[in-house]
Amino acid sequence: MTTPIIECVPNFSEGRNMEIIKQITDEIEKVKGVKLLNVDPGAATNRTVVTFVGEPDPVCEAAFLAIKKAGTLIDMRQHHGEHPRMGATDVCPLIPIANIDMPQTAEYARKLAARVGAELGIPVYCYESAASTPERKNLANCRAGEYEGLAKKISAPAWRPDFGPDHFSEQVARTGATAVGARDFLVAINYNLNTTSVRRANAIAFDVREKGRKKREGDPITGKVALDADGNEIWMPGTLKACKAIGWFIEEYGIAQVSMNVTDISQTPVHIAFDEVAAKAAARGIRVTGSEIVGLVPKKVLIEAGKYFLQKQQRSCGISEEEIIKIAVKSMGLDDLKPFDPNEKVIEYLMDKGSAKQLIDMPCAAFASETASESPAPGGGSISAYMGALGAALGTMVANLSAHKPGWDARWEYFSGAAEEGQALMKELLFLVDEDTRAFNKIMEGFGLPKETEAEKTARTAAIQTATQYAAQVPLRTMQVASRAFDLLELMAKEGNPNSVSDAGVGALCVRSAILGAGLNVHINAAGIKDPEFARQIRQEAKAMAQQADQREAAILAVVAEKIG
Repeated sequence: MTTPIIECVPNFSEGRNMEIIKQITDEIEKVKGVKLLNVDPGAATNRTVVTFVGEPDPVCEAAFLAIKKAGTLIDMRQHHGEHPRMGATDVCPLIPIANIDMPQTAEYARKLAARVGAELGIPVYCYESAASTPERKNLANCRAGEYEGLAKKISAPAWRPDFGPDHFSEQVARTGATAVGARDFLVAINYNLNTTSVRRANAIAFDVREKGRKKREGDPITGKVALDADGNEIWMPGTLKACKAIGWFIEEYGIAQVSMNVTDISQTPVHIAFDEVAAKAAARGIRVTGSEIVGLVPKKVLIEAGKYFLQKQQRSCGISEEEIIKIAVKSMGLDDLKPFDPNEKVIEYLMDKGSAKQLIDMPCAAFASETASESPAPGGGSISAYMGALGAALGTMVANLSAHKPGWDARWEYFSGAAEEGQALMKELLFLVDEDTRAFNKIMEGFGLPKETEAEKTARTAAIQTATQYAAQVPLRTMQVASRAFDLLELMAKEGNPNSVSDAGVGALCVRSAILGAGLNVHINAAGIKDPEFARQIRQEAKAMAQQADQREAAILAVVAEKIG
């Protein structure tokens, strides 16, 4: 069964005292099975955004302990900051990341909220997908009146907390209230403006946020609010769906910002929001000088942004992930106010921290030395996959050079698509470099199992056979993926930049070697498989691909030879 993973992003009303913040995050880190990804304090907002992930039960335990600690360390009677807030732990959302759906996540949120209310005596409102009523789905409604209005709010019949006390005791005066919810991934991003005017920042925010602004009669600022036939205020929606925004002044930076929460990045990608804010600011004589992401983002947010800006430049998107993210950072000015390190801001990179070192992370010289050592792995299978990756990389290079060739501007998109296909092939083959070694190690693990009793012998034999079958399937997959690289290389040899046709030829040589080398590994592993039909099928498929590789390589080299002359 695949493990469910959720993310928790509590916001604590302390952004200046790092000792207090550390005591709170220590509570999170002491829970086994939870990984603390990011701690992002803000002095001006006096607020810290913390991000951690793990299986649901450990995450909920860590969240409870953090809320408990914050309630003892933060006194809301003394709190002041730029950001709206109503409690020591202001919000605590749970976000489904993998192998868990929103209804399940919402159930965990409600259980956490109930425990916080009952055991800690903190008023709790459930919001978004965990909300008890439609009015409480919106966090802004739950937090309306903020801490200063809490005493009156929690005793009002319509706004009694979902859990916890509904009277303003001495303890509640200290802790305030907390909003616990379940929601989709939210990106918090602030747009830096070359102005100190909060009024103008707010005007831009109202232009773009989904809620928009109130319609007024006559003067758009001071005029009377327009009403519909039923006497309700009329609102003019902004231009961006699933976006909430306000304007504020940040003393720390000496500028005004538009502060935005993008609550559904499928409706409004971050890069589209950036361009729209920039356009509305320009219409008011203001320039967006950059932006800052608060907390963490999924990798796809920056990848999509980078490709969007590359396409606007009519540049190839078939470049490395690192370069695409760099384009996103520079295009949106994410390093305007302080350095932006993707390794500290991208969820996937943070989750990979501390993982076992992979072969593909090694420098070329170290990889060669490791191969030459007395260790049996990496062996021919890993080397074959790496040769295939190099062949795909050469085809990708020719595609990128062709996309950027002077005079070929009309075809940049065509070659960009080819380069993206090449990047995907290269990425899969690089994965197979390490997967081949992992498959070999599984066979060794099988041989290391005990064999004292008949039951142990049977289990050991089954484990060895399962591992051996997989060890034959991995190089077969290498052959399949590398074979697809021939299409790219043939296309580049025929239609790509003629100055790089030899690179396409070398790529074909690499790919053929990868296929034949991986084929040898299929055959040697098949010899140890006791299922004759399984062994026959994979050997037959490997033999057919090896024969086809000879033909494909010869055809590409013939094109190369003709062009070189």
